[in-house]
Amino acid sequence: MTIALEVIGAYKTFSEEDDQNRRPWWRVWQRKPRRQIVAVDRVSFAVRQGEIYGILGPNGSGKSTLIRLISTLLIPDGGKVTIFGRDVQIHVQAVRGLINRVSVDAAFFKKLSAMENLNYAARLYSLDVREARRRAGIIMERMGLESKKWNSPLENLSRGQQQKVAIARALMTEPRLILLDEPTTGLDPKSKRDVQDFILEVRENRDTTVILTSHDMDESERLCNRLAFIVDGKFVAEGTPAQLRAQHGGVSLEDVFFAVTGKSVESEAVAE
Repeated sequence: MTIALEVIGAYKTFSEEDDQNRRPWWRVWQRKPRRQIVAVDRVSFAVRQGEIYGILGPNGSGKSTLIRLISTLLIPDGGKVTIFGRDVQIHVQAVRGLINRVSVDAAFFKKLSAMENLNYAARLYSLDVREARRRAGIIMERMGLESKKWNSPLENLSRGQQQKVAIARALMTEPRLILLDEPTTGLDPKSKRDVQDFILEVRENRDTTVILTSHDMDESERLCNRLAFIVDGKFVAEGTPAQLRAQHGGVSLEDVFFAVTGKSVESEAVAE
C-alpha cells in the first residue's frame, strides 16, 4: 500500500506576543524574554493512499498548525514531513503540485465572481482555463451550487456557498492529497451534508487521500477511516472509530474523547 503522507516527530513552537507596545515609553528597554508556545509536539503518523484520516481536537489544539506544516505554509522546528516520498522542505514545488487545501477561512477576491476567482486559481496552477471551468462547474453542480450563482460576486454569496467554491477551487486541480481544515464549520445542515457526500465521492472515484481536521464527531465518524485525537499539540489516541470505542468503552466518540483527554472536543476556542 502506497504511503501518501508520513509525519515523523513534527515539532513547531511560536513566541508569545511581546507586549512592549503597551508599556510606558521609559520602560520599553525592559524587554522580557518571549515565552515559547508549543503548537505541535513531536507528532508522528502515516496515512495510506485513498484513506480519509481525521485529526480531531478542540480549537487551539494544534490542528491547523499541523495542516500548515504539511502544506508547506510553515517550516517545522523539528521532524520531517513527506508526501508521496517527497520531503516538504526540500521538494516544495513538487509537493505543492500534489496537494491542495481548504480551510475554514478560505480567502477570495470578494469583489470577483466565483468563476473569476476560479480562473485566477487555474492560472496559478498552469491549468487550461476552459478545462478548469469545466471541472469546477461539475463540482459546484454536484454540491448544489446553482449555476446562476457562479457569476455573482463572492461577497454576495452565503458562507456555505463560498465554501463550496473553495472546495471546487481545491479539487479542480485534481490533487492526490487534499487537506480539509474544518471545511464544514459554520455551514447549514444541507450544505454540510453536500460537502460530506462529495468528499466520500472524491475518495471513492479518484483514490484521493484526504486529511480532515474537525471538532465535529458525527462528521468524523461518517467520513474517516482512521482518527487521531490531538490535545495541546500531541496525539493522544489513534485508530478506527470502532477501535477507539472498543479500547475506551465509549458509546460515542464524544465519550471516547472525554475518557482519553478529560476534555470536551468543543472546549473554548483559542488561537491555533
